[in-house]
Amino acid sequence: MANEMDNIEKSLREANALMDEAFESQKLLGELDQCRIDRIVKAMVDAGYENAGKLARMAVEESRIGVVEDKIVKNVFATRNLYDYIKDMKTAGIIAEDQEKGVIEIAAPMGVVVGLIPTTNPTSTVLYKAIISIKSRNAIVISPHPRSVKCCIEAARIMEEAAVSAGAPKGIIKCMTQCTKEATDALMQHPKASIILATGGSAMVKAAYSSGTPAYGVGPGNVPAFIERSADIADAVDKIFKSKTFDNGTICASEQAIIAETAIAEKVIAEVVRQGGHFVTGADQEALEKTVIQPGGGVNPKVVGQSPKTIAELAGIKIPEGTRVICAALKGVGREYPLSAEKLCPVLSFYVVNDWEAGCKRCIELLNYGGLGHTMVIHSNNDAIIREFGLKKPVFRILVNTPSSQGAIGYTTGLAPALTLGCGTWGGSITSDNVSPLHLINRKRIAYHRTVESEKTNHLKANYVYTMAEILKAIDMN
Repeated sequence: MANEMDNIEKSLREANALMDEAFESQKLLGELDQCRIDRIVKAMVDAGYENAGKLARMAVEESRIGVVEDKIVKNVFATRNLYDYIKDMKTAGIIAEDQEKGVIEIAAPMGVVVGLIPTTNPTSTVLYKAIISIKSRNAIVISPHPRSVKCCIEAARIMEEAAVSAGAPKGIIKCMTQCTKEATDALMQHPKASIILATGGSAMVKAAYSSGTPAYGVGPGNVPAFIERSADIADAVDKIFKSKTFDNGTICASEQAIIAETAIAEKVIAEVVRQGGHFVTGADQEALEKTVIQPGGGVNPKVVGQSPKTIAELAGIKIPEGTRVICAALKGVGREYPLSAEKLCPVLSFYVVNDWEAGCKRCIELLNYGGLGHTMVIHSNNDAIIREFGLKKPVFRILVNTPSSQGAIGYTTGLAPALTLGCGTWGGSITSDNVSPLHLINRKRIAYHRTVESEKTNHLKANYVYTMAEILKAIDMN
């Protein structure tokens, strides 16, 4: 108990020291112009890209989650792909000018960002959050998950060294080394914290929104993938599997359920099996349910980011060699059907529905059971049905004929490249966007006087004077 208290005390001291340092450094960073900021960001991007492999290996070794090769892709995405999108983005000085309306917009940094990092995507999230913070002239203090502290420290070190070498002040990117819940709470509630970027579990995101500091949070994803009868079935299953097996399903936008129409269900099932899916039934399905989902709800941390082979061993069941995804056919959604919830691993539930209208309803049920506001995907070549899904689904990313993990983050779609995906008010978030540097700036506006004369305004003025005259007359009469 004494050691635990000592650790908490050390972590609290570190949190305060890092916030103080970042606060002072940000004052200097906030004075830099767009050209100097862009030079710093480019140096950070290059350093992150060059260390993508090293950081990926560190992340898997420390967290025991995911696949090295896929984490390399994530690190490249969080640097090079992100940079291609933001390199010409205006985030300093005058960023917009409307001469007709007489309004000028000026970007102002928010201050110090508190970046909460998940163990599922640790180094890529550090790279991404550090880059968008500096691009918007903010400092950042990072709080890693306890299972991925070392790799996050190294990612933050690489980012700050690159930034400082290109002209940023020291102390602009810092990372906690003593990780406790108390220290994370202290960071979020710190008077010098300006904004929180919270990526992680629901409890952590809720704590961020309850801290009293403005926050961007990410809700859970329970992504349904609907295969409509006009879809290319082989292509649909291929993309779903590429998404679900990517880093062993750790991205919250990965598919959690396949919904297929009765008219094509047999073909879909055959294609799932052909591409490496294995359906469990009976006792094996019950064992899988108990292993993947905890008794009180929520995914079992032991299966997060693990391979199908490891998950099967934990469940005590046998699956064919080479199984890519474990599947379970379900008839409903909710607590009585544990595998209908979010599963951050290569496990999919499977549903058969009569038609696209029934598929639409089933998708909504799944989204209501832990995925509101996040993402869904539809595989279809019927544009009318695609648009109906877009109109009716309570999510902010309706992806079409693309892998959901890669599509939602902007890798295989035109969405903004991001590893923080807002779920809007439906998902308890303040934004429905993929978070970019533009979410980390305040906008000042210079607004010039406009002389507006028209018959309508003159009529209003006449009425106004007449009304005042009446009032004055009434006063005199009294």
